[in-house]
Amino acid sequence: MIKARKRLWVVLASAGVLVAAGVLAGFALRDAMTFFHSPAMVAESPPLPGQRIRVGGLVIEGSVERPASGGASFSVTDTVADIRITYAGSLPDLFREGQGIVAEGAFEETGLFVASRVLAKHDEAYMPPEVASALASAEAQGALPGSTGRDAWALGQARSAQGRT
Repeated sequence: MIKARKRLWVVLASAGVLVAAGVLAGFALRDAMTFFHSPAMVAESPPLPGQRIRVGGLVIEGSVERPASGGASFSVTDTVADIRITYAGSLPDLFREGQGIVAEGAFEETGLFVASRVLAKHDEAYMPPEVASALASAEAQGALPGSTGRDAWALGQARSAQGRT
């Protein structure tokens, strides 16, 4: 009976250590995690100013502005809603209008999204999975096929088809 109690205490102590390690890891990762939001999700439930998130969608044709001071400002859409994004760094070489991107950053008090990082697709057939699912969800919700974002998506698909032939 003594051996059984010792074994029980060892198992309970081990379980306690594992639970404590899991809780500590969760707290450590909580600050490092950034969740993806589509423009429609942001319009429906805006995140708090300063909260780090990722937003993604298709870059709207004609929305890219490159000021002389550097950086860029552009809009992304998921065919339901649009988000205006500013970025102070240099954009990836593969960044262009009508293509899917993911931007990581935070909203300001004014509602402007300030990106600290912009990720662009890496080949002609790729679209970030988050952006693809957000577009599919927007289409399922009945977004108008003739909207600006949908036109950008169609142009991006046409460019992809040209690149594969």
